[in-house]
Parts: sequence; C-alpha cells; structure tokens
Amino acid sequence: MTLRAYQQTAISAESPRDAEFRLFTQVTLALVEASRLDPKDLSGRVDALDWNRRLWSALALDCSDPGNQLPKELRAGIISLSIWVNKHTSEVIRGKEDIQDLIDLNRTIMQGLSARNGSAA
Repeated sequence: MTLRAYQQTAISAESPRDAEFRLFTQVTLALVEASRLDPKDLSGRVDALDWNRRLWSALALDCSDPGNQLPKELRAGIISLSIWVNKHTSEVIRGKEDIQDLIDLNRTIMQGLSARNGSAA
C-alpha cells in the first residue's frame, strides 16, 4: 500500500471532529507562516488570510442550516465568531490589526476540539 493510499484511507476514516481539527491545524499553520512575513507583503499573506476566512464562512453557513444539530447557542456563537473573523481579516489586510488574534482564536477552537476528542493539541 502506498503512502498516499494510506493517507486517503486515514482521512476517510476520521470523525467529523477530527477532520475539523485537522483543517484548523492546517489553516492555523498557514496563518503562523504568514505572520512571519512583512505585514506589507500582502501577496504572501493573503492566501492564508483568505483560507481562514473561507473556513469560518463555511462554518457559519453550516451553523445557519436548520438541520444542524449543534445547540442553538453554540451555532449562534460560531456565526458571531465568523462575522468577527471576516471583519478582523479585512482590518489585518488594511494593516490596522494584527494577524495574531486570528491565530489565537483558531488555537482556542483547536483546544476545544482536542478536549472533546480526548487527544492532545
């Protein structure tokens, strides 16, 4: 079995929460790398910022679905965070805010996902 086939099988067998954790890890690592660049190097930072914004937008869209089984308060909180991420990202791009706040938020979410999974972050 090739490594690629093994990775595909592992990904398809993971729980939704594990998939969310993996995705947050990938996006957050991209943000960390972007944070090391000169803030004026927008071309080097925009991909990570856009990826993070799209992740949060997808979460908000999922939470707005009436069939979503998360508690209503949790769904509302995720939607509110998504709105904040969108606004904050725009401010980061304008050079008025720091990217670290986005990284910190993602890490907090990852800690919550990890605690529910029983795995270490």
